[in-house]
Amino acid sequence: MKNIAVIGSGVMGRGIAYAAALGGFSVKLFDVHQDALFNAEKEIASIFEKGLARGKISVSQMETSKAALQYTDNLQEAAESADLVIEAVPEKIAIKKDVFEKLDAWTKEECILATNTSTMSPTEIGSFTKRPDKVIAMHFFNPVHKMPLIEIIKGLETSEETVGIVRECAESMGKETVVVNEFPGFVTSRISALVGNEAFYMLQEGVGSPEEIDKAIKLGLNYPMGPFELGDLVGLDTRLNNLEYLHKTLGEKYRPAPLLVKYVKAGRLGRKSGRGVYDYTVKE
Repeated sequence: MKNIAVIGSGVMGRGIAYAAALGGFSVKLFDVHQDALFNAEKEIASIFEKGLARGKISVSQMETSKAALQYTDNLQEAAESADLVIEAVPEKIAIKKDVFEKLDAWTKEECILATNTSTMSPTEIGSFTKRPDKVIAMHFFNPVHKMPLIEIIKGLETSEETVGIVRECAESMGKETVVVNEFPGFVTSRISALVGNEAFYMLQEGVGSPEEIDKAIKLGLNYPMGPFELGDLVGLDTRLNNLEYLHKTLGEKYRPAPLLVKYVKAGRLGRKSGRGVYDYTVKE
Protein backbone atom coordinates (compact mmCIF):
# COMPACT_ATOMS: atom_id res chain seq x y z
CA MET A 1 0.00 0.00 0.00
CA LYS A 2 2.00 2.94 -1.33
CA ASN A 3 -0.25 5.14 -3.47
CA ILE A 4 -3.33 6.99 -2.26
CA ALA A 5 -5.71 9.08 -4.35
CA VAL A 6 -7.92 11.60 -2.57
CA ILE A 7 -11.02 12.69 -4.48
CA GLY A 8 -12.14 16.23 -3.65
CA SER A 9 -9.85 19.02 -2.42
CA GLY A 10 -12.21 20.75 0.00
CA VAL A 11 -11.53 21.13 3.70
CA MET A 12 -11.65 17.37 4.35
CA GLY A 13 -9.92 16.26 1.17
CA ARG A 14 -6.95 18.55 1.60
CA GLY A 15 -6.62 17.50 5.25
CA ILE A 16 -6.68 13.82 4.30
CA ALA A 17 -4.08 14.41 1.57
CA TYR A 18 -1.82 16.15 4.10
CA ALA A 19 -2.15 13.33 6.64
CA ALA A 20 -1.52 10.67 3.99
CA ALA A 21 1.59 12.39 2.63
CA LEU A 22 2.95 12.90 6.15
CA GLY A 23 2.25 9.21 6.79
CA GLY A 24 4.66 8.21 4.03
CA PHE A 25 2.26 7.63 1.13
CA SER A 26 2.49 9.00 -2.40
CA VAL A 27 -0.67 11.08 -2.80
CA LYS A 28 -2.62 12.42 -5.76
CA LEU A 29 -5.25 15.00 -4.80
CA PHE A 30 -8.01 15.38 -7.41
CA ASP A 31 -10.57 18.09 -7.95
CA VAL A 32 -12.56 19.12 -11.01
CA HIS A 33 -11.77 22.79 -10.32
CA GLN A 34 -8.24 24.13 -10.79
CA ASP A 35 -8.88 27.04 -8.43
CA ALA A 36 -9.90 24.57 -5.70
CA LEU A 37 -6.65 22.68 -6.21
CA PHE A 38 -4.68 25.93 -6.04
CA ASN A 39 -6.39 26.87 -2.76
CA ALA A 40 -5.82 23.36 -1.40
CA GLU A 41 -2.11 23.54 -2.22
CA LYS A 42 -1.82 26.90 -0.43
CA GLU A 43 -3.68 25.61 2.64
CA ILE A 44 -1.61 22.42 2.83
CA ALA A 45 1.58 24.50 2.60
CA SER A 46 0.30 26.63 5.47
CA ILE A 47 -0.39 23.54 7.60
CA PHE A 48 3.15 22.30 6.93
CA GLU A 49 4.63 25.67 7.93
CA LYS A 50 2.61 25.83 11.14
CA GLY A 51 3.59 22.25 12.02
CA LEU A 52 7.23 23.11 11.45
CA ALA A 53 7.00 26.29 13.54
CA ARG A 54 5.43 24.37 16.43
CA GLY A 55 7.99 21.58 16.31
CA LYS A 56 5.40 18.98 15.26
CA ILE A 57 7.33 18.04 12.11
CA SER A 58 10.94 18.39 10.91
CA VAL A 59 12.21 20.15 7.81
CA SER A 60 13.01 16.81 6.19
CA GLN A 61 9.49 15.48 6.95
CA MET A 62 7.98 18.59 5.40
CA GLU A 63 10.11 18.43 2.27
CA THR A 64 9.56 14.68 1.78
CA SER A 65 5.81 14.98 2.31
CA LYS A 66 5.46 17.96 -0.04
CA ALA A 67 7.36 16.04 -2.72
CA ALA A 68 4.95 13.10 -2.28
CA LEU A 69 1.92 15.28 -3.09
CA GLN A 70 0.59 15.80 -6.61
CA TYR A 71 -2.45 17.81 -7.67
CA THR A 72 -4.59 16.88 -10.67
CA ASP A 73 -7.91 17.66 -12.34
CA ASN A 74 -7.87 14.32 -14.20
CA LEU A 75 -9.80 11.69 -12.22
CA GLN A 76 -8.63 8.76 -14.32
CA GLU A 77 -5.00 9.79 -13.85
CA ALA A 78 -5.49 10.03 -10.09
CA ALA A 79 -7.22 6.65 -9.91
CA GLU A 80 -5.12 4.43 -12.18
CA SER A 81 -2.07 4.03 -9.92
CA ALA A 82 -3.90 4.06 -6.57
CA ASP A 83 -3.80 1.24 -4.04
CA LEU A 84 -6.37 3.09 -1.93
CA VAL A 85 -8.80 5.80 -3.00
CA ILE A 86 -10.40 8.04 -0.36
CA GLU A 87 -13.42 9.94 -1.68
CA ALA A 88 -14.21 13.26 -0.01
CA VAL A 89 -16.91 14.80 -2.20
CA PRO A 90 -20.15 16.41 -0.94
CA GLU A 91 -22.59 14.21 0.99
CA LYS A 92 -24.96 13.68 -1.94
CA ILE A 93 -25.59 10.10 -3.01
CA ALA A 94 -25.89 10.99 -6.71
CA ILE A 95 -22.41 12.56 -6.67
CA LYS A 96 -20.92 9.60 -4.83
CA LYS A 97 -22.58 7.16 -7.24
CA ASP A 98 -21.02 8.90 -10.21
CA VAL A 99 -17.57 8.99 -8.58
CA PHE A 100 -17.58 5.35 -7.46
CA GLU A 101 -18.77 4.03 -10.81
CA LYS A 102 -15.85 5.81 -12.46
CA LEU A 103 -13.39 4.67 -9.79
CA ASP A 104 -14.55 1.08 -10.19
CA ALA A 105 -13.84 1.30 -13.92
CA TRP A 106 -10.48 3.08 -13.68
CA THR A 107 -8.72 1.64 -10.62
CA LYS A 108 -6.78 -1.62 -10.33
CA GLU A 109 -8.86 -4.66 -9.39
CA GLU A 110 -7.18 -4.92 -5.99
CA CYS A 111 -7.60 -1.20 -5.15
CA ILE A 112 -9.64 -0.41 -2.02
CA LEU A 113 -12.31 2.29 -2.37
CA ALA A 114 -13.08 4.29 0.76
CA THR A 115 -15.65 7.01 1.35
CA ASN A 116 -15.07 9.76 3.87
CA THR A 117 -18.65 10.08 5.06
CA SER A 118 -20.19 10.94 8.40
CA THR A 119 -23.59 9.37 7.74
CA MET A 120 -23.96 7.63 4.40
CA SER A 121 -24.08 3.88 3.77
CA PRO A 122 -20.88 2.13 2.61
CA THR A 123 -23.13 -0.82 1.70
CA GLU A 124 -25.11 1.33 -0.73
CA ILE A 125 -21.95 2.95 -2.06
CA GLY A 126 -20.39 -0.49 -2.50
CA SER A 127 -23.37 -1.50 -4.64
CA PHE A 128 -22.25 1.04 -7.25
CA THR A 129 -19.14 -1.11 -7.84
CA LYS A 130 -18.23 -4.68 -8.77
CA ARG A 131 -16.05 -4.93 -5.62
CA PRO A 132 -18.29 -4.33 -2.56
CA ASP A 133 -15.86 -6.39 -0.47
CA LYS A 134 -13.26 -3.67 -1.07
CA VAL A 135 -15.54 -0.70 -0.25
CA ILE A 136 -15.45 0.83 3.23
CA ALA A 137 -16.06 4.12 5.03
CA MET A 138 -13.22 6.09 6.62
CA HIS A 139 -14.73 8.92 8.65
CA PHE A 140 -12.05 11.55 9.26
CA PHE A 141 -12.67 14.49 11.58
CA ASN A 142 -12.13 18.21 11.00
CA PRO A 143 -9.45 19.52 11.20
CA VAL A 144 -7.84 16.29 9.97
CA HIS A 145 -4.28 17.27 10.89
CA LYS A 146 -5.30 17.81 14.54
CA MET A 147 -8.04 15.25 15.18
CA PRO A 148 -6.65 11.84 16.21
CA LEU A 149 -9.55 9.56 15.27
CA ILE A 150 -10.66 7.77 12.11
CA GLU A 151 -13.97 5.95 12.44
CA ILE A 152 -13.85 2.90 10.15
CA ILE A 153 -17.26 1.56 9.10
CA LYS A 154 -17.82 -1.84 7.54
CA GLY A 155 -20.51 -2.29 4.92
CA LEU A 156 -22.51 -5.49 4.65
CA GLU A 157 -20.00 -7.08 2.26
CA THR A 158 -16.77 -5.37 3.38
CA SER A 159 -14.11 -8.05 3.92
CA GLU A 160 -12.01 -8.36 7.06
CA GLU A 161 -8.94 -8.11 4.84
CA THR A 162 -10.12 -4.68 3.67
CA VAL A 163 -10.74 -3.60 7.27
CA GLY A 164 -7.24 -4.69 8.29
CA ILE A 165 -5.50 -2.91 5.41
CA VAL A 166 -7.44 0.33 5.99
CA ARG A 167 -6.71 0.22 9.71
CA GLU A 168 -2.98 -0.16 9.01
CA CYS A 169 -3.10 2.80 6.61
CA ALA A 170 -4.89 4.93 9.21
CA GLU A 171 -2.29 4.04 11.83
CA SER A 172 0.49 4.93 9.38
CA MET A 173 -1.10 8.40 9.23
CA GLY A 174 -0.70 8.60 13.02
CA LYS A 175 -4.40 8.11 13.73
CA GLU A 176 -6.32 6.08 16.29
CA THR A 177 -9.14 3.94 14.91
CA VAL A 178 -12.45 2.45 15.92
CA VAL A 179 -14.14 -0.16 13.72
CA VAL A 180 -17.95 -0.22 13.79
CA ASN A 181 -20.72 -1.91 11.85
CA GLU A 182 -22.79 0.19 9.52
CA PHE A 183 -25.87 1.86 10.92
CA PRO A 184 -27.12 5.34 9.97
CA GLY A 185 -24.92 7.99 11.58
CA PHE A 186 -22.43 5.41 12.89
CA VAL A 187 -21.33 6.44 16.43
CA THR A 188 -19.94 9.97 16.42
CA SER A 189 -22.29 11.59 13.93
CA ARG A 190 -25.40 10.43 15.75
CA ILE A 191 -24.25 12.01 19.01
CA SER A 192 -22.81 15.15 17.41
CA ALA A 193 -25.95 15.74 15.32
CA LEU A 194 -28.19 15.45 18.38
CA VAL A 195 -26.08 17.87 20.42
CA GLY A 196 -25.76 20.41 17.60
CA ASN A 197 -29.45 20.27 16.72
CA GLU A 198 -30.55 20.58 20.35
CA ALA A 199 -28.33 23.65 20.69
CA PHE A 200 -30.23 25.26 17.80
CA TYR A 201 -33.55 24.41 19.44
CA MET A 202 -32.32 26.07 22.66
CA LEU A 203 -31.20 29.16 20.74
CA GLN A 204 -34.56 29.26 18.96
CA GLU A 205 -36.37 29.01 22.32
CA GLY A 206 -34.33 31.83 23.85
CA VAL A 207 -32.66 29.63 26.47
CA GLY A 208 -29.38 31.49 26.04
CA SER A 209 -27.10 33.27 23.61
CA PRO A 210 -24.77 31.24 21.36
CA GLU A 211 -21.83 32.31 23.52
CA GLU A 212 -23.52 31.19 26.75
CA ILE A 213 -24.65 27.85 25.31
CA ASP A 214 -21.20 27.13 23.88
CA LYS A 215 -19.53 28.10 27.16
CA ALA A 216 -21.89 25.88 29.17
CA ILE A 217 -21.18 22.86 26.98
CA LYS A 218 -17.41 23.40 26.98
CA LEU A 219 -16.97 24.01 30.68
CA GLY A 220 -19.85 21.90 31.99
CA LEU A 221 -19.42 18.84 29.78
CA ASN A 222 -15.71 19.24 28.97
CA TYR A 223 -16.22 19.48 25.22
CA PRO A 224 -13.24 21.06 23.40
CA MET A 225 -15.62 23.16 21.26
CA GLY A 226 -19.16 24.37 21.75
CA PRO A 227 -21.86 23.05 19.39
CA PHE A 228 -22.17 26.37 17.54
CA GLU A 229 -18.39 26.73 17.17
CA LEU A 230 -18.24 23.20 15.78
CA GLY A 231 -21.24 23.72 13.49
CA ASP A 232 -19.68 26.85 12.03
CA LEU A 233 -16.41 24.96 11.51
CA VAL A 234 -17.87 21.95 9.67
CA GLY A 235 -20.50 24.04 7.85
CA LEU A 236 -24.14 24.47 8.80
CA ASP A 237 -25.18 23.15 5.40
CA THR A 238 -23.21 19.97 6.08
CA ARG A 239 -24.82 19.69 9.50
CA LEU A 240 -28.27 20.16 7.95
CA ASN A 241 -27.58 17.52 5.26
CA ASN A 242 -26.57 15.04 7.95
CA LEU A 243 -29.64 15.78 10.06
CA GLU A 244 -31.98 15.41 7.08
CA TYR A 245 -30.47 12.01 6.32
CA LEU A 246 -30.69 10.90 9.97
CA HIS A 247 -34.26 12.21 10.24
CA LYS A 248 -35.18 10.16 7.18
CA THR A 249 -33.45 6.98 8.40
CA LEU A 250 -33.70 7.13 12.21
CA GLY A 251 -36.82 9.16 12.86
CA GLU A 252 -38.29 12.18 14.55
CA LYS A 253 -35.61 12.91 17.16
CA TYR A 254 -33.31 14.06 14.32
CA ARG A 255 -35.77 16.55 12.76
CA PRO A 256 -33.66 19.65 11.95
CA ALA A 257 -34.36 22.71 14.08
CA PRO A 258 -36.25 25.33 12.01
CA LEU A 259 -33.68 27.97 12.96
CA LEU A 260 -30.87 25.85 11.48
CA VAL A 261 -32.86 25.51 8.25
CA LYS A 262 -33.38 29.28 8.20
CA TYR A 263 -29.65 29.99 8.65
CA VAL A 264 -28.75 27.73 5.74
CA LYS A 265 -31.41 29.32 3.51
CA ALA A 266 -29.94 32.70 4.36
CA GLY A 267 -26.49 31.56 3.27
CA ARG A 268 -25.14 31.66 6.82
CA LEU A 269 -23.09 28.48 6.47
CA GLY A 270 -20.32 29.15 8.98
CA ARG A 271 -16.66 30.01 8.60
CA LYS A 272 -16.54 29.18 4.90
CA SER A 273 -19.18 31.83 4.06
CA GLY A 274 -17.94 34.38 6.60
CA ARG A 275 -21.01 34.10 8.80
CA GLY A 276 -22.91 31.30 10.51
CA VAL A 277 -24.02 31.44 14.10
CA TYR A 278 -21.06 33.77 14.59
CA ASP A 279 -19.84 36.57 12.32
CA TYR A 280 -16.31 35.95 11.01
CA THR A 281 -16.09 39.16 9.02
CA VAL A 282 -15.67 41.23 12.19
CA LYS A 283 -12.07 41.74 13.33
CA GLU A 284 -11.65 40.88 16.98
